[in-house]
Amino acid sequence: MAGRIIAQTKMENKDLETKRHSCAHVMAQAVQQLFPGTKLGIGPAIENGFYYDFDCPKQFTPEDLKLIETKMKEIIKARQPFERKEMSKAEAKEFFEKRGETYKLELIEELEDGTITVYTNGGYADLCRGPHVEHTGKINSFKLTAIAGAYWRGDEKRPMLQRIYGLCFDTKDELNAYIKQQEEAAKRDHRKLGPELDLFSINDNVGPGLILMHPKGGMLRKILEDWIKDQNLKRGYDLVVSPHIARLHLFEVSGHAGFYSDSMFHPMEVDGEKYQIKPMNCPFHVEIYKTHLRSYRDLPLRLSELGTVYRYERSGALHGLLRVRGFTQDDAHIFCTPEQVEDEVKQCFEFAMHIFKTFGFEKYSVELSTRDPEHPEHFTGDVKDWDRAENALKHVLEANNIPYTTHAGEAAFYGPKIDIKVMDAIGRLWQLSTIQFDFNLPQRFDLEYVSSEGRQRPIMVHRAMFGSIERFTGVIIEHFAGWFPLWLAPVQIKLLTLTDDQIPFAKEVFLKMREAGLRPELDVRPEKLGLKIREAHMQRIPYTAIIGAKEAAEGKLTVRLKNGENTAALPVDEVIAKMKEEAASFSLANLLK
Repeated sequence: MAGRIIAQTKMENKDLETKRHSCAHVMAQAVQQLFPGTKLGIGPAIENGFYYDFDCPKQFTPEDLKLIETKMKEIIKARQPFERKEMSKAEAKEFFEKRGETYKLELIEELEDGTITVYTNGGYADLCRGPHVEHTGKINSFKLTAIAGAYWRGDEKRPMLQRIYGLCFDTKDELNAYIKQQEEAAKRDHRKLGPELDLFSINDNVGPGLILMHPKGGMLRKILEDWIKDQNLKRGYDLVVSPHIARLHLFEVSGHAGFYSDSMFHPMEVDGEKYQIKPMNCPFHVEIYKTHLRSYRDLPLRLSELGTVYRYERSGALHGLLRVRGFTQDDAHIFCTPEQVEDEVKQCFEFAMHIFKTFGFEKYSVELSTRDPEHPEHFTGDVKDWDRAENALKHVLEANNIPYTTHAGEAAFYGPKIDIKVMDAIGRLWQLSTIQFDFNLPQRFDLEYVSSEGRQRPIMVHRAMFGSIERFTGVIIEHFAGWFPLWLAPVQIKLLTLTDDQIPFAKEVFLKMREAGLRPELDVRPEKLGLKIREAHMQRIPYTAIIGAKEAAEGKLTVRLKNGENTAALPVDEVIAKMKEEAASFSLANLLK
């Protein structure tokens, strides 16, 4: 299989998680020493670092973070031991009541009667399960990064606390590498580049989590949609289309109205009957399957759709193109016999690998989610089907020497799955492709096919290669930093004139390129050439053609590359031919020399 495997962990390692948790305590200790009267909320370890929530009379500032860091270094240098104390619930309440820690008292009140643990270092004490490092001197490299507001217990009706975030790593080199990565990530942030490149916007009048794709974004989306549709057709998928709404009854039958009601928008009433804007495409594909009595000779049946769905996401969870309320899934549902399962899974996995290679994702990780055999009540479907599905997923991975991480008990109630995460150009992981079995819908809709042994229930496999068009667009904007390869670029070449005398020739070239299937843009403004070149570069356009008197007279183009170098003057037809060849090859690098 193409690509390189990377190890997958929830958090780098338990030792580092412990160190980050200990660092949160040190920060809280420093805050209370610097700002007496500060009350403690909670302070867990998180990915790459930690945070702590504080109720402090003073509003923290960036300058305060520097003071807190200095105090933390003093505490770390002192090598204060972390000591574990065991108390009864009553003792713990008395202990924290004396310290005025009202938020800790609330947490204690919710704990069951029994032993409660408290960790101390220096004069600091905290309600905590632990564990912690031996002493504060074990904390090596950290940095405080941000201040944010956070409601106590995530409840908007409760007090607003101040949250301080920090980073913590084993070594200074690792810390600096991560900071550098974050600085680069900020430059690549699709929420910044999207508007700058005029790809998309989010408008309050339209609503949060609802994306407006501009002409350039619309072109990028068309390119992605056309590509994935062609790939589906090559792999034997049939393209289908389903409506955006359906009777609520459809989702009651599927179970979504019960299981996913919190993520669904409220139904609307039409002609006295409730209709639901669709949260997923699956039930529609099932109904298409049911329009005929299928034979085993008809299977596998692969139905594919770029279907837009709508889900209610809390406003705080929305994130550019990555987390939205309306998005288009590259959905497909495969209906097959038990004997066909493994081959279908293999083809899905190979499809995912082809996508990663095409878009330049060289490294990826794989997670397998299975059922917990000790809790069969948490899952639907026949045990034999589950075993067959899980074994098929494992066999495909192992037959192709693909390392994977197994998460027992984390499968959805309706079937096991494979999730594939890709690593982008700066080392971040993104969840993209999913291969998911669904034993629920075939049962709920009583799906059948006819075999030599009579009527049987098909196996249903759901897969999404991009995940969603919106999310995939956000990921590739950041992966390429907006510098799309020629075949993806909404504008492939910008034609710049030096004077008005070159406008007729420039328009002729523009039309010729457009007729050849290229995507040119024309700039004939009476502006300085340097300004035009700078603007084209800022718009991340792969090629810029400078048209002066000599080029117009000779019928040639001098093409400027994104690195600032210029090609020799080339005939227009040669430039067009080279660009078409480059785009057709799906090259990730600009080949015009």
